[in-house]
Amino acid sequence: MDKSQVKQTILDEISKTEASIEHYKDLTKPISPSDAIGRVSRMDAINNKSVNEASLRQAEQKLINLNRVLSKIDDDDFGICLKCKQSIPIGRILIRPQSLLCVNCAR
Repeated sequence: MDKSQVKQTILDEISKTEASIEHYKDLTKPISPSDAIGRVSRMDAINNKSVNEASLRQAEQKLINLNRVLSKIDDDDFGICLKCKQSIPIGRILIRPQSLLCVNCAR
C-alpha cells in the first residue's frame, strides 16, 4: 500500500470536507422573521435548513473520522477492518478514506 498516496487522498478529502462544512454553516444560519418572504416560502426555507443541518452534522462526523484515520496512518494496523481484522482493499481506502470497516462489515 502506498501510504503517501493514501495520506494525500485523506488530506484532499479533509480540505473538501472543511469547505463543505463552511458552506453548510452558511446555509443553516437562522431565518430572520423580518425577511419579507411568504408563509409557504418561509416553511420551505425552514425545511431546507433542517436538511442542511443534517448534512452539516454528517460532514462534521466525516471530518472527525478523517482526522482519526490520518492520525493512525503510520500505525501497523492501518487499513485493517476494526470488525473482522481483515485488510481493507486499497480501492475502498482511496474512495472512502474515512472508512474503518471493510465493505462486508460496513453493511
